[in-house]
Amino acid sequence: MNSLSRLLAIVSKEVLQLSRDRLTFGLVVGLPIMQILLFGYAINMDVRNLKAAVTNDANTHLSRQFIAELGETQVVDIVADVATTGELEDLLRSGKISIGVYLPPDFDRRSIDPTRNAVQLLVDGSDPTILGVANQLRQMPVGFDTASGNPASNVEVRAYYNPERRTPVNIVPGLMGIILTMTMTLFTAVAIVRERERGNLELLINTPVNSAELMVGKVIPYIFIGLIQLALIMGVGMLLFDVPVRGSIVDLYLAAAVFIAANLSLGLFISTAAKTQFQAMQMFVFILLPSILLSGFMFPFDGMPKAAQWLGELFPTTHFIRLSRGIMLRDAGIGEMLPEVAYLAGFAVVAMTAAAARFTKRLD
Repeated sequence: MNSLSRLLAIVSKEVLQLSRDRLTFGLVVGLPIMQILLFGYAINMDVRNLKAAVTNDANTHLSRQFIAELGETQVVDIVADVATTGELEDLLRSGKISIGVYLPPDFDRRSIDPTRNAVQLLVDGSDPTILGVANQLRQMPVGFDTASGNPASNVEVRAYYNPERRTPVNIVPGLMGIILTMTMTLFTAVAIVRERERGNLELLINTPVNSAELMVGKVIPYIFIGLIQLALIMGVGMLLFDVPVRGSIVDLYLAAAVFIAANLSLGLFISTAAKTQFQAMQMFVFILLPSILLSGFMFPFDGMPKAAQWLGELFPTTHFIRLSRGIMLRDAGIGEMLPEVAYLAGFAVVAMTAAAARFTKRLD
C-alpha cells in the first residue's frame, strides 16, 4: 500500500507538471492533428494540376479543342501559351512548368494518322512521378484512325533531365535540403538555451556585445559547417549514385549559403522562444515534419491542395529544393530562379531580426 501511494504521488506530480507545460501539452494535442491533416490532405498520390505551357503551331479548331480537353482532365493546369519550343524548354529549365505541350503545324493531318505523333509532351523527368503522370496522358485520344474509325492516341512523351527515371537523381538534391534543415536548424535551436542552462548567458550580458552581434556570431561558424555538409552530400551522390551536377557549382553554393542562413536564423528564433533544450527540440520537431512533407521532396508540389501549397511556400526547404534540383539537374542558373533566392534571403533577415528583438526583450 505504501508503494502504491508513492507511485500515485509520482503520477500526480507528473500530470501536474505536464498541465503547467503549455508547449508539451500543445504538442500532445497539435502533433497528431497536424500529422493526420498532412497525410490526409497534403500527401496526394493522385497527382493533379501540374503546371503546363502550350505551343500551338497549328492554331486550328481541332488543336484548340485538344488543348481545352487536356485542361479538362485536371491533370495539367495550363498557365502559359508560348510561341516556340525553345520557350517551353526555358520554362522547364527554370522550374516554372512541369510539362510542355507542343502541337505541330500539321496537327490535323497527324491526328488521323496512327503512324505519326500529333502531340509532343516535354516533361521534367527529374521527378519520376511527373513522368509517370505524363505517360498516362499518352492514352488521351487526339483524333480518329481513318482506317479503323477508332480514337487515335498519337502522343509522344519526351523526358528531360532524367530519361532513365532513376530515383536517386531526384532524391539526392532534395536530401540536401532536408539534411541541412535538420542539422542547421537543430544546431542553433538549442544555442541560446544552452548558454542559459550552462550559466554563460550572464557573462554575455555583461560584455559589450549587443543582441544582433550575438545572433550573427552564433550563425557564421555554422554556415561553413553547412557548406562542408553540402560538399559531403554532393560527393557521395556523385560517386555512389551517379547524380549529375549539370549547373554551376558556384551557383549551388551561393544558394546553399543563403538557405543555411535562413535555417540558422529560424533555429535562433526557436532558441529565444524556448526555456529549455527539451522545449527547443519539441518545437524543432513540430516544424521539421511539415518542412519535409510540404516541400515537394517526396511528392510533386503542384499536386498538393492549394492550402498545403500556401503553407509549404513558407518553409525555406521548399525553395531550396527547387534551387538544388534546378541547378543540379536542369542546368538552370541562379539568375533564372531569383525569386527563390530572394525569399530565402528575406526569410533569413526577418527571422534573425525577430530573434534579436526577442532576445533583447527577454533580457529586459
